[in-house]
Amino acid sequence: MAIVAAYMVPHPPLIVPQVGRGEERGIQKTIDAYEEIAREIAALRPQTIILTSPHQTMYADYFHISPGQAAQGDFGQFRAGQVKIEVRYDTEFVSRLCEMADRNGFPAGTDGERNKRLDHGTMVPLYFIRKHWADFRLVRIGLSGLPLGMHYQLGQMVQEVVRRMDLRAVVVASGDLSHRLKADGPYGFQKEGPQYDQRVMEVMRKGDFARLLKFPEEFCEKAGECGHRSFTILAGALDQTPVDARQLSYEGPFGVGYGICAYTARVEENK
Repeated sequence: MAIVAAYMVPHPPLIVPQVGRGEERGIQKTIDAYEEIAREIAALRPQTIILTSPHQTMYADYFHISPGQAAQGDFGQFRAGQVKIEVRYDTEFVSRLCEMADRNGFPAGTDGERNKRLDHGTMVPLYFIRKHWADFRLVRIGLSGLPLGMHYQLGQMVQEVVRRMDLRAVVVASGDLSHRLKADGPYGFQKEGPQYDQRVMEVMRKGDFARLLKFPEEFCEKAGECGHRSFTILAGALDQTPVDARQLSYEGPFGVGYGICAYTARVEENK
């Protein structure tokens, strides 16, 4: 088996109806695209989902991988505590990934967990996925302040662990785009905001992943992007894998960019 598909997704909490309370209709294209990929994942029936989130434990020089048997969370931070998400972790996968990182002197592991509860960057994708498919175990990976190339390398290690365990797996890269698209948005306007969104969506809809590594750090910082490192781990996990790439949606009516792209492996066994 192998990584059979991967998805680039945003994580606006208001997309959950109990949080948005009607506001979510302002990003209906994003909702429709989310439902589409959730149905796709259900059809693929993955045993394991590897999910990367910018809002889980993050260190400047270390990639945190969530430890333990299971975790839960809710949207209480967003006035919707009744919406709860529970997951079971793939403990064997986590163990093997950490062992591989250790053997290679790569700074990743389960040390330093600050909060066991699920973050919204994890819960928003799972809110949609679990409506259609719940028979999977999760591997939850945080980002770091390390170079983009090391995020790509972590993705390559994820791919290798999937191959060695003979798993049927899906990768979900959670991350918003620029937060600086509009003057009345949450972080105001910077010209780099729409420039970043245009460039990254061109890269992602084509699956031209090598270009992700060429985005200057200063440009990304000025754009106020959220998910670039997450997308780069996804790219590494698909290293040398022929995929069919599709853009399902892009919009940014609230001043934050939301993009959804899908990548389906052309040959499931990647032979």
